[in-house]
Amino acid sequence: MKISVFGMGYVGCVTAACFADQGHDLIGVDINESKIEFINSGKSPVIEDGMDELIARVVENGKMVATMDTKKAINESEVTLITVGTPSKENGDLDLTYVERVAAKIGSLLANKDGFHIIALRSTVLPGTTEDFLIPILEQSSGKKVYVDFDVYYNPEFLREGSSIEDFYNPPFTVMGTHDPSASSRLDELYAFIDAPFFKSSIKAAEMLKYVNNCFHGLKVAFANEVGMICKRLGVDSHEVMDLFCMDDRLNLSSYYLKPGFAFGGACLPKDIRALNYKSKMLDCDSKIINTILPSNQNQIEETLRLIYATKKKRVGLLGLAFKAGTDDMRESPLVTLAETLLGKGFELKIYDKNVSLARLTGANKAYIEKEIPHIGNLLATTVDEVFNFSDVIVLGSKDPDIEYIATMDSDKIIIDLVRIVDDLSETGGNYEGLCW
Repeated sequence: MKISVFGMGYVGCVTAACFADQGHDLIGVDINESKIEFINSGKSPVIEDGMDELIARVVENGKMVATMDTKKAINESEVTLITVGTPSKENGDLDLTYVERVAAKIGSLLANKDGFHIIALRSTVLPGTTEDFLIPILEQSSGKKVYVDFDVYYNPEFLREGSSIEDFYNPPFTVMGTHDPSASSRLDELYAFIDAPFFKSSIKAAEMLKYVNNCFHGLKVAFANEVGMICKRLGVDSHEVMDLFCMDDRLNLSSYYLKPGFAFGGACLPKDIRALNYKSKMLDCDSKIINTILPSNQNQIEETLRLIYATKKKRVGLLGLAFKAGTDDMRESPLVTLAETLLGKGFELKIYDKNVSLARLTGANKAYIEKEIPHIGNLLATTVDEVFNFSDVIVLGSKDPDIEYIATMDSDKIIIDLVRIVDDLSETGGNYEGLCW
């Protein structure tokens, strides 16, 4: 395949050289003449283990050349990868100057080129950039129509400095953001040699993925450092603690707890986070991440209240009350907090949770509801239909099979889903609102 790569920085140079080493014909493009000279002399313009040998090999066998001639690059390629920098502005926003310049140049060259062309943006950009910024520039400067005369994709990279060649050939997955995930393209063929899952997604999801990755990586580093500071003051070996922590790949290092939804609760998490917060303060540790977990959790309850208030309705049905589906434990349940707040604001409330019945409650849970929330006990319904018939707004707070059908009903009831009962949102009823989706 004939490929041009615009931007011979870190990502562009590694990407171009690796594809060239797979037998593709690569043209690297940059406005920096010294980079062009470096590459064409068989040297790498970036410091990276293995890159000098790789560049020397692909240049010597004629599979990669570098140029400042953008016209030559576009006319002699069928696929163009954009890998220019997207630095920060002073206010933290992305500076898209280089993307804008490259897009305008590519578009002007496509105007006079026959044949279909494929463009994939690999620069890290915020969601919406490809469709709302890049594509309009390409269409305007070329006079052509996207998905008719040329294709545009977003193809995020996951290369780490110091191990980029290894990361290129052995990624966790390859992601291609496209306007039509069901359609095949030449880019499917381009990545066929990589032994890793290949996923297609919407363009905006692919753009957002890179930010989620990097923010989570930063969060992990900062969290581990905060744990380390607390451990040091307590005389505990932080590496021993974290080594043990990382041994749990069922919950700790896993996909568990990483689906957006409602707030957490229960007898453990809130209590233990508060205790560590208190200890951190006593030790004079400024544990900003740990100290903001509970306020962030509370924000999910506040956001739910905002959605309910916005309906301008006063009769609310709450399906779910325990902090976790399949239990009757209401200790520090965010659904209880939600219910109490609504009652305090003058809302009429009807609640159903098949595991929370006054007649069946015993022990600590019975004592809790009788002592702490007896007024909520009087609002418990015996069936889902009782709640449905009573309410103008129905809040789905539990992934209970008995209530799943509510999300897909076509009625005038307003449905606010806190747990994403329905994965395919096209199946939801006409007045459906998800908390985080």
